[in-house]
Parts: sequence; structure tokens; C-alpha cells
Amino acid sequence: MSDINAQDVERSIVKKFRKEIWRKFTRAINEYELIKDGDRIAVCISGGKDSMLMAKLFQELWCHGRQNFEVKFLVMNPGYNEENYQNILNNAVHLNVPITVFCTEIFDTVADITDSPCYLCARMRRGYLYSHARELGCNKIALGHHYDDVIETILMGMLYGGQVQTMMPKLHSTNFEGMELIRPLYLIREEDIIRWTHYNELRFIQCACRFTENLASGAGDSKRAEIKELIRELSRKSPFIEKNIFRSVENVNLSTVIAYKQNGVRHHFLDDYDSPKL
Repeated sequence: MSDINAQDVERSIVKKFRKEIWRKFTRAINEYELIKDGDRIAVCISGGKDSMLMAKLFQELWCHGRQNFEVKFLVMNPGYNEENYQNILNNAVHLNVPITVFCTEIFDTVADITDSPCYLCARMRRGYLYSHARELGCNKIALGHHYDDVIETILMGMLYGGQVQTMMPKLHSTNFEGMELIRPLYLIREEDIIRWTHYNELRFIQCACRFTENLASGAGDSKRAEIKELIRELSRKSPFIEKNIFRSVENVNLSTVIAYKQNGVRHHFLDDYDSPKL
């Protein structure tokens, strides 16, 4: 455990990493209108660096004058081993984050599934989080996806899914009426989160599921890891690659695409190709 206390960690967010982390956090909050008056937000903590930083950012936002919302810090234990679980509890105490914990058996459920286990695991985890957040009286859940997650998702969708899509900064739940998902780290780079972690001598768990353990031993496959490496390689050739991937879904010109979907309805360029243009 780091000798640096919670106050030092908090100070580093608004001082040392003000430009890279704090300003990008508040920019995302404002630009995407992630917080509304009266919101009660379940800040979902997985135990990794991203979600714990998010928890501290919400605490700082409250301390620095924006108090039109409430937060609950929600931890789900999907079946972590004892070492990882204890790491989460220790970090919460060390960083002065008052967590609410609940347990599930998700890892056991998906352990023997070979077809898209990560997708199933993510869907199950999100469902449990929505359910428990609602029990706590929350109308939103906050997840710790960052800028790099966003651009990796864009490229994965194109190369492996044959579609142009992105990880949205916020979205309404389709299964839990009145609930929303928000991503406050949307504009923050992973490398800056790692720098913040090292600067404060913090140790967080990695993705700790059994499938990931298989990857470490050489079994399985990770498309996201492949995409991450591809982006890294492309960025060595051009410093604008990452920003351009991100901007590609902000600058979609529907007049230059063959087809697109909107609200589940497919539109094709031939639908009105011969219609008179105004």
C-alpha cells in the first residue's frame, strides 16, 4: 500500500494532473450534459485504475462546488479471488471512498462459455449494476470507460463488426426504464490515468476474470488487445491517428455513406437518390 494519503491523491488530481485529467473530466460532464440537477449517480467501481480514479473525480467535483447531485460508490464482486477482492477493499479505505458492496456469481456462470464470454459477462455485470443502483435510489450509473476505450471500440466495430459505431458518452437503458448510463472519463487518455496511478504509488487490480487468466497463459484471444496494438503502431507513423479515429464518428456525412440505421430502421442511399434536390 502506498504511503501517499488520500489528501495527497486528491491534490494531485486538481494540481499535478489538472490539464490531463481534471479539466477533461469536467469538460465531458459539461459538453455531454452528464449530470442534471437532482441526479443520484451510482459510481461503479470495478477495482481497476479507471473506476477508482472516477470515484475520486466525483468526490472532487462535489468538494469544488458542484453539489446538485448525489453519489453512491457501488462495488460488485462477480467472483474475484480473495487477493483481488481484498485489494479493492484496501484501496477504498486508503483513498477514503465509502463503498457499497454486493456479490454475484457471474465469473462462475461464464467460466465455461467459449462463444463471446466477455460480451456475456459485460451484459450480465451491467444488468446487476442497474438493478442494484435502482435499489439505492439512483437514476444513473457511471462507468469508467476512457478515450482509448472509445477509439478502440470504433476500430473494432469497423474491422470485426463491419459497422461504424462508437461507445456513447451517455445512453438510456433499454431494460431499466428511467435509468441512464454515463461515461465521465470519455475524454481522458489511458496513459494519463496510468501516470496518475504511478505518481501516487497506487496498485489496482487488472481485469481479473478467468478468461483473462487464460490469455496470460497463452490460451484464448483478445481482439481488443490486437486493436490496441494496431492503434499504437499507426500512431508511431502519425500523431493524428488517435484523434482522427475519435473525430470520425463526430463528422459522419450521411450523404456519402451507402446505408445507415436510425432507431432500428435501415436507410439506403437509393431510397431518395432520384428525388429532386432542393
